[in-house]
Amino acid sequence: MISKAKIDRINELSRKSKSGQLTEDEKNEQKRLRAEYILAFRKNLKSQLENIEIVD
Repeated sequence: MISKAKIDRINELSRKSKSGQLTEDEKNEQKRLRAEYILAFRKNLKSQLENIEIVD
């Protein structure tokens, strides 16, 4: 699970990116945080799908 602080930072960088004011370090941080978020999302989704039980 990704922390609330990291999600807030992703959103902050996204808003800043829309105005075109990201530095190279911030772009790298944004890329790293997004990859971490996607990895956590996929892991959570996979876990949920593995626990689905189909009842006929």
